Order: sequence, then structure tokens, then C-alpha cells
Amino acid sequence: MNARANFLRMQDSTREDWQLIGSEFADFTRGLPDRVMAHLKLLEGDYGGFPVDRYTHSLQTATRALRDGRDEEYVVCALLHDIGDTLGSFNHPDIAAAILQPFVSEANHWMVKHHGIFQGHYFFHHIGMDRDMRDQFRDHPHYARTAEFCELYDNPAFDPRAETLPLSEFEPMLRRLMASPKQSLYKQAMAR
Repeated sequence: MNARANFLRMQDSTREDWQLIGSEFADFTRGLPDRVMAHLKLLEGDYGGFPVDRYTHSLQTATRALRDGRDEEYVVCALLHDIGDTLGSFNHPDIAAAILQPFVSEANHWMVKHHGIFQGHYFFHHIGMDRDMRDQFRDHPHYARTAEFCELYDNPAFDPRAETLPLSEFEPMLRRLMASPKQSLYKQAMAR
């Protein structure tokens, strides 16, 4: 069993407690890519009425981005854009964006966070919603990037016959991306 701090309230913790917790945190964060991939695999077999399951859709979206020459950060965003479907049925883009935020640029974070509204351009009118809801962001600097993501990668990734690379193809990219956060509340503490 791992050593544990002894405080009952954080206000009573010591530097030694936090050194112990910090060493555990470092070990725990190294496992993040494995936990993310395991969670992504929960989408396997979940069709939700779609032509392909959500896992295949995620792999296809990433495959399309990779084949189009997008950089690794973008490809990983494509891979994980719908990872929130299992726990965030009503706000899945927020879940994906929160997972990716420490590791990606502001542009890619915004794209993932807002892709649900932009993807709606292709189907909202069928369910009684405004397909042009994305136009509220027309003047945003990442509008075109997000519209393009949906048009080129998210929207067409429902084809059972389309090229769909396995997760193992994307695993090295995911591991590299998650090895070093670009921004985090704990970045200063991690630098020590």
C-alpha cells in the first residue's frame, strides 16, 4: 500500500504531506493516456441509432484529419471530440474540451468546445432547432476553423466503409500530447 498523508483537513496539511501527494500525482498523471483510451473505448458498440458506433466515428474523424495532414494536436482533438458522450449526454463537447484544455492551443480547445453547435448545421433543422445557431459566433476568430473541422472531418465520419485506422495508430500521438501540459493550475508546482 502506498504511503498516505495524515491530515483530516487540508488546512492542517504539511509540506511533507504535499511532497508525498506530489509524488503520487506524478505517477497518476503518467496513466492519463491509458485512462483516456479506456474511456474512449466505452463508445464501442454504442450506435445510438447512427450508421456507425461512436467509437468508429471518433476513429474515422481522426483518420480523416490525419490523412489530410493535420498536426498531432489537431488529430488528437479529432479523436477525442466526442469522448464526453458517455457522461455528458447533454453537453459532450464541454467534457471533451475540459479533458483536452491543459494540452492544446486555445484555437483547438475552442473548436472542440463548440463543435456540437457547428455540427448542428447539418441536422438541427431536422429536430426543430436552428441549423444556423453557429452564426452567433460568426465574428469569432475560431469560427472558420470549427466550421471546417465539422465539414471535413466530423460531418462525413459516419460511413461504415470509410477508412478507419485503429486506436493504436493514434496512441503515440495521444501519449506525446498528454506528456506535457501547456497550461494547468498546477504547472508551477510541477516545474519543481
